[in-house]
Amino acid sequence: MGRLIRGLAAEGNLRVLAADTTDVTEEARQRHGLSATATAAMGRAMTGGLLLAFLLSKTRRERVGLRFDGDGPLGGLMVEAGPDGSVRAYAQNPQAELPLRPDGKLNVGGLVGKGQLRVSRALSNGEIYDSSTELVSGEIAEDLAHYLWQSEQVPSAVLLGVRVRGDGSVQAAGGVIIQVLPEAPQAVIDHLEANLGRVGGITPLLAEQGMERSVELLLEGLGYQRTDLTVLGFKENFIPLRFQCTCSQQKALEALIFFDHHEREDMIAQDGGAEAVCHWCNQRYWITPHEIRSLAEPSTGGEVRCPDCGTLWYFQTADGLEVCHEGETCTCGREVRLGQPPRA
Repeated sequence: MGRLIRGLAAEGNLRVLAADTTDVTEEARQRHGLSATATAAMGRAMTGGLLLAFLLSKTRRERVGLRFDGDGPLGGLMVEAGPDGSVRAYAQNPQAELPLRPDGKLNVGGLVGKGQLRVSRALSNGEIYDSSTELVSGEIAEDLAHYLWQSEQVPSAVLLGVRVRGDGSVQAAGGVIIQVLPEAPQAVIDHLEANLGRVGGITPLLAEQGMERSVELLLEGLGYQRTDLTVLGFKENFIPLRFQCTCSQQKALEALIFFDHHEREDMIAQDGGAEAVCHWCNQRYWITPHEIRSLAEPSTGGEVRCPDCGTLWYFQTADGLEVCHEGETCTCGREVRLGQPPRA
């Protein structure tokens, strides 16, 4: 289980969030069969997604999505996180790898490459806000700091790190975001910059000192005060973090509705059923012939599709099975509203 803490420093002029995502990153590595450098990239991205979710969200129902569209061998890297502490992620080429950099570090920037960072925020009222910025380095932390400056106009220090053992497992993973709030004295900014320069990289700090001590060292001399989360119901004074997907056996079955009756019968004849794999978590679901045949043909008029791209929004079979995506986001980015007339 991961952990998130938050606090203030410099008499409220600095806002701080920190996360230990060691277990979360290790689960992602095992689920996706990640290479060492892909593990570092996904671990940094998931940590950044969680920190942004807590930083930007106003309710627990909101979600933050990150899409790193780089030209490196990793391909696309996607993350979805929420202020409930859940996160999921996947990469287009999870086993892609590059040689170490000349300084002996994992070449995350080269694996991700140059391109665009796309950020989506799903609000509790169903509205979606999308924005994009250039990937300045592909190292994840610098890219997120650039996004926060471009979109929020608040200077932020974003530090993300993952240390991988020789056998590929995760020794330590986590990160810190320190936001400089408006009206912060220049002396506070100078002190913070001196601290950041003195401690060096965040990865060895997390591995050797742990999350809590790392935050204290980064904010030494700035009057750091950790927020008491027990008053919010978190008995251990941290917010738990976890890798968690939204897939299910039922959703896997519903996906077969997109195939017609003859195609589904071919699955039974050729394979004895059907296997569905969730790209977010790599969970595999086996659909039996009985389950496949339970999908009757649609009743008359029982189908609604996106007026822009034709994606299925609502489906009702003659025997009463319903698939409804009201309030979600369509694959084309349009908000799903079933008040739309059915597509002919």
